[in-house]
Amino acid sequence: MTQSQISPTDETRVRRLLDRTDISDVQLRYATGTDSHDWELFRSCFTDEVEVDFSEGFGQPVVRIKADDWVKGTAPRMESFKATQHMITNHVITFDDDDHATCVAYVRASHHKPNSTGDSNQTVYGYYTNRFERTSSGWRIARVKLTPLWMTGNFGIFQTALVHEAAPAVTAELKPGN
Repeated sequence: MTQSQISPTDETRVRRLLDRTDISDVQLRYATGTDSHDWELFRSCFTDEVEVDFSEGFGQPVVRIKADDWVKGTAPRMESFKATQHMITNHVITFDDDDHATCVAYVRASHHKPNSTGDSNQTVYGYYTNRFERTSSGWRIARVKLTPLWMTGNFGIFQTALVHEAAPAVTAELKPGN
């Protein structure tokens, strides 16, 4: 009986496949944590400090913030909706080195909030360009950047969530066409 050995090239390829899977899993935890309001799961996606760039379409400056503060600000906004659904797909992952990668992924983020001002739905279509770092706890997002390509629905329901007092950042007025 012979034992097969994995060559160093094969080991590198297997590691990259595992890294890709781990990075995709973080993207999925981000969406699942948001929609299920599991803020511990959501927090597990980030390095201790994260750069947040929601400037395109929202007009906000890029901020560097403690991940715990980012989660504390995100939670009340997302919980103000009756329901949300974030679908993150088409992950294209590139590696700078063994410990740094970028994942560009499509996003469709639907928000539902019954109200008296009109349509109860608002949807953002675009993509994330997230910067990942390998940590002792696995791959984590060090920079999250949302690029909305178009938005539909009642922008008023999104605006009410964005101006929540506990939300640190992302409070610009949304306008159709942004």
